[in-house]
Amino acid sequence: MGRVNTSQSASLAQLVEWLHQFGSLVQQNKGYLTELDSAIGDADHGANMARGMNAVLNELPETSGADALFKKVGMTLVSSVGGASGPLYGTFFMRFATPLGSGDEVSAESVAAALRAGLEGVLSRGKAELGDKTMVDAMTPAVEAIEAAVSSGESLAEATRAGAAAAREGREATIEMVARKGRASYLGERSKGHQDPGATSTAYLFEALAASLDGA
Repeated sequence: MGRVNTSQSASLAQLVEWLHQFGSLVQQNKGYLTELDSAIGDADHGANMARGMNAVLNELPETSGADALFKKVGMTLVSSVGGASGPLYGTFFMRFATPLGSGDEVSAESVAAALRAGLEGVLSRGKAELGDKTMVDAMTPAVEAIEAAVSSGESLAEATRAGAAAAREGREATIEMVARKGRASYLGERSKGHQDPGATSTAYLFEALAASLDGA
């Protein structure tokens, strides 16, 4: 019975590990993110995200509450990341925090609800839609896949693996899109053929989540 309960929840330690995994992926791919951004943006996405995640990991609060932890993460990103990434990722984590509650164990349903809240925050803040060639194109299918898997009774580990796969597919789909939001939109048709850097870092976010919950 304990195994079943574990498979349907995430511990605070696993959620902290998510942040470490995401930070590691961002650091490993900082140059690649910058390369992607140099083609259609300001060539700073990799550096900005690396700086932000370094700040997050250096300032992780000592708390037993998941909601307090992720509110702090969001505020740190807003204050330390330049460009659009800080406000968008910061809003994601601050909205993500609220459904988690103040405990140190989070149910699969609460994780799914928190991810939905984070997505809604990004949509509200960035005013982007599916097909605009932004992080939304990776985040939306990832959240939907996790919600569907949790609703069907799959384990949280299985659900987040499905979410990571959906995020990667969304990331790949941005290559053939014409940007309609952000700096890339200034390029018009010339933005086609380039992978969106925000969708790429978002795919890392969901890959890191799946990795942190592997075996949950």
